Amino acid sequence: MRRHIPFERLHNFRDLGGYPTADGGTVRWETLYRSDSLAKLADAGPTDLERFRSLGVATVIDLRYPWEIAAKGRLPETEDVSWHNLSVEHRPYDQEAIDPALDPWRYLADRFAEVAEDGAVELRTALEVIAAADGPLVFHCASGKDRTGLLAALVLALLGVPDEEILADFALTELATERLIADWRAAHPGREPRWPGYGRAPADIMRLFLADLRARYGSVDAYVTGHVGLDPSVVTTLRSRLVDAPEAVSEK
Repeated sequence: MRRHIPFERLHNFRDLGGYPTADGGTVRWETLYRSDSLAKLADAGPTDLERFRSLGVATVIDLRYPWEIAAKGRLPETEDVSWHNLSVEHRPYDQEAIDPALDPWRYLADRFAEVAEDGAVELRTALEVIAAADGPLVFHCASGKDRTGLLAALVLALLGVPDEEILADFALTELATERLIADWRAAHPGREPRWPGYGRAPADIMRLFLADLRARYGSVDAYVTGHVGLDPSVVTTLRSRLVDAPEAVSEK
């Protein structure tokens, strides 16, 4: 199975399947995807659109601000695809302009904590949409790195995926960093990002975020069913929909 789905214009489209769970199961392949902005498909060639449609995606969650969508566009109108805009981040900041003197990974982990605090309603809805989706689903933000990485980490943790796998999944964005920076330079001719960590996604950010979340709420499950307000039955549905049980895995 392929972790990375290759596109010309999308740099960070990945299948979240294949990760092991603590009870011996495996996250189901070809069911849940994460990506950078699907708005890029609007100016992509026919091959990219055909590849996207071949995945059978039935639901898209766009985690960007409405003003980002107004400026950059959204997924091209695609028949039979349900689209949801759930802007999980409430305190905008410009990553390119982060003070280079700051500890970058601590700074970003603190921004993730703000999203976890502020975006409870949107995160709850996102998890409910993922649990109820009929067919493959993809969620994305602009680069598929931070907002997308946070939601991916929450989903994988709820499914029982060990931290080392969650951290490794987050860090896979590092393989797309060069292309993400190239996109930024193309959009800002003659400029260089002020912050040298722009486009990076080292595992340390997610390690700090998960440690902070557990220190405050006790566990990811407690955070999601407490602060986020997700009904525990939705967690059960997520696991049923997205995890192949050990006996099913052994039969494949």
